[in-house]
Amino acid sequence: MELRNIAIIAHVDHGKTTLVDELLKQSGTYRENQATTERAMDSNDIERERGITILAKCTSVEHDGVRINIVDTPGHADFGGEVERILSMVDGVVLLVDAAEGPMPQTKFVTSKALALGLRPIVVLNKVDKPDAEPERALNEVFDLFANLGASDEQLDFPHLYASGRAGWADDSLEGPRKDLNALFDLVVRHVPAPKQIARAAEPFSMLATTLSADPFIGRILTGRVESGSLRVGETIKALSRDGEKLEQFRVTKVLAFRGLSQTPIDEALAGDIVTIAGMSKATVADTLCALDVDVALPAQPIDPPTISVTFGINDSPLAGRDGNKVQSRVIRARLMKEAEINVAIKIEDTPGGEAFVVSGRGELQMGVLIENMRREGFELSISRPRVIFREENGQKLEPIEEVIIDVDDEYTGAVIDKLTGERKGDLVEMKPAGAGKTRIVAHVPSRGLIGYHGQFLTDTRGTGVLNRIFHSWAPHKGPIQGRRMGVLISMESGVSVAYAMWKLEDRGHFFIGVQEPVYSGMIIGEHNRDNDLEVNPLKGKQLTNVRASGTDEAVRLTTPVRLSLEQSIAYIDDDELVEVTPKSIRMRKRYLDPHERKRQSRSA
Repeated sequence: MELRNIAIIAHVDHGKTTLVDELLKQSGTYRENQATTERAMDSNDIERERGITILAKCTSVEHDGVRINIVDTPGHADFGGEVERILSMVDGVVLLVDAAEGPMPQTKFVTSKALALGLRPIVVLNKVDKPDAEPERALNEVFDLFANLGASDEQLDFPHLYASGRAGWADDSLEGPRKDLNALFDLVVRHVPAPKQIARAAEPFSMLATTLSADPFIGRILTGRVESGSLRVGETIKALSRDGEKLEQFRVTKVLAFRGLSQTPIDEALAGDIVTIAGMSKATVADTLCALDVDVALPAQPIDPPTISVTFGINDSPLAGRDGNKVQSRVIRARLMKEAEINVAIKIEDTPGGEAFVVSGRGELQMGVLIENMRREGFELSISRPRVIFREENGQKLEPIEEVIIDVDDEYTGAVIDKLTGERKGDLVEMKPAGAGKTRIVAHVPSRGLIGYHGQFLTDTRGTGVLNRIFHSWAPHKGPIQGRRMGVLISMESGVSVAYAMWKLEDRGHFFIGVQEPVYSGMIIGEHNRDNDLEVNPLKGKQLTNVRASGTDEAVRLTTPVRLSLEQSIAYIDDDELVEVTPKSIRMRKRYLDPHERKRQSRSA
């Protein structure tokens, strides 16, 4: 059977997982009476809740006697480590672009990786049936993007289709029959070359491991594309590190291939196919699995370095241990090391005391997803404010700069530009009308300036603005950037919050907690109206007397508290504050819980 390996790449929410759903349905993967779920490739709970793809996943469909292995890639740059590894397994890419929005930052990020590998793209202009779709403009923008990314003449001569993933059709022209996705299937078979590894079928077996996972029944498993030779179940092979050092020798216990949404055991893996192998105990991502007489490791795709770091520590607040069952530092360390082994974009370092761990990654979203996964597993953590990782080159301090693309209503452009270029030391690159009363703003802003900005951005644009960001380059340090402007309200007592006390404190600021919630000394319960921190008592009830009159008792009416999400909390805190994360709660607190210690620290500062 002929073989094609492709990856589908797109910006967040441009519809690639929905398109894969339709490809699976129309290829006959499902039985007629089989129950199916929407966005079947988003198998992770967080992926389903947030509507984003986090983990790269493979599937396989058949069309007219050709097996097409499809890889659904993450659309967010924070999970770029997945993208860089997975693109080395495919021979072509389908670039999905929203016909209304055009190519966006994550489109640019993943496409640059694909073009650098020499892959020839197929462009699919999706959602052309939307009222605000402008497919021709989007197509021209895609061409300009390819040219700016240094695409070759062969890559610039790309075929394109018009499609609606949700409606399940793709055609060569806008006036097409709009019936099915056969035009896309046929174009993939014609345009994407068969794996060149097939010509090396007679050579000894070799495969580069690109993703690592664990199965509760068969243990550690590695997925990759067979670069040469073939492999049968029961054969003995070895694993080589990137440097060619022998890691282990093991017997292959299982060989699995993708057939639809499931992995099916097969007897033999052939050159060019994407398969999963079990039986190893040490081999990991970027290692070479090969026959015993092979001594040279396959070249592994380099991974972009981390740009931010966050400190994970034990939860040492007075409410520690009430919700979670994994609270010890050794358990937290073991979980983080396991994550670093699977996710090559994350780096873990121990702090001198051994009670906390510095986790470096691509962005706040990547850190937020890791923390969210850990809290769902029963962990309790204390998380520091994200810090940008700096670089030294030729004695000069460099910091990461991000390209920010913003679509905002015309009336709010002034406030957005003022915040980005003034307070946050950004440079305005481009500003142009985006149609329908909106303006598109492109700016290069230091990563430091974007930490905690998203909440302020939504406030400035009344929730109507859309902000996308991606790592752009390293640049000389731009000097100090002002952090959070307002101070916080800190509880001076431990107990349960009282409605009367919070009602009397409402003129001091707004609260992050409600009534009858546990609080402790040093816990941040709200934001102060001024720029200094203020210690307040949310436990103080009304003094009761035996005097009753119609004018002495007032009705207590409280403003609804502002509930910050995990990512918002991490971005909100200052350097001397922590986020306390448990399976049931997200709280913020001062790093020093003792009131006398806090006063001493504030005086020394």
